[in-house]
Amino acid sequence: MRYAVRNKIIVIPNERSLHDLPTPKGGGIAIVLTWYIGITILFFCGIIERNLFFALLSGILLAIVSLIDDINGLKPLIRLIIQFLTAILAFIFLGGLRPLIMPQININYDFLVYPAAIVGIVWFINLFNFMDGVDGFASTEAIIICSVLLMVSGNLINLLLISCVFGFLIWNWPKAKIFMGDVGSTQLGFILVILGIYFHNIYKFSILNWIMLSSPFWFDATLTLYRRWRNGEKLSEAHRKHVYQRIVQSGFSHLKVNMCLIAINSFVLLMILIYREFKFLQIPLFFLTLFLYYRITRIVDKRMPF
Repeated sequence: MRYAVRNKIIVIPNERSLHDLPTPKGGGIAIVLTWYIGITILFFCGIIERNLFFALLSGILLAIVSLIDDINGLKPLIRLIIQFLTAILAFIFLGGLRPLIMPQININYDFLVYPAAIVGIVWFINLFNFMDGVDGFASTEAIIICSVLLMVSGNLINLLLISCVFGFLIWNWPKAKIFMGDVGSTQLGFILVILGIYFHNIYKFSILNWIMLSSPFWFDATLTLYRRWRNGEKLSEAHRKHVYQRIVQSGFSHLKVNMCLIAINSFVLLMILIYREFKFLQIPLFFLTLFLYYRITRIVDKRMPF
């Protein structure tokens, strides 16, 4: 925080901001440093596998580029190239994506599923960055996702990430004293999606379950991007049209938005627990959850038009 203030690595409020005070950014470096020290210790203690360790280690390149972007700014194309390179490296280390259990359905994984998975990794890296606009919001989602992964897998790597994020969240809880910046948000998006693929591959938590678990973020980000594209807006420009941003503009505090996020995630977790017991309900409950998000979006549209 002191370094950021001295070197003017600060977010200055503007018409697109949801904050009214200049605030230092780049606090995600604390998450990144403790995370990479932590996974290195776990690896040499034999607690995490080699393929997972090196897949996650690929994120160092992403962290460096994101930190540079926080300090000096980079062209979107450069960021995108590095994100794809990071995603491809991690995907190779993970050994790809194991086939989904879909009877009587044959899918070409090499030419269809694998490219889609890599694009999906890059999209999740970016959408997690897009959704980091409210104090404690991205950190809360990361902790919730990792808590569920810890519950179903028992793998200590989830507890490590929870600890790293919680240490930062103390300083980022409303009202935030520091923002995580791109170095934190892009890294969290990368880590969470890599963990999702890894636990899918070792049969601990299906990627379909993970997609459901992370749906509060990707639904808002994806629908907002689509609506902006449909309106002919320049997609690279900053905005505050996400549902969570418009909820704040309608009068909700950052704390209330976080409480709403926790409530929504609790509902999603309930749906996951139900269809993990009753497999035939998986598709109906998935679409029920998406319908809930759509209804929330329509309610927000009435209070604060898109």
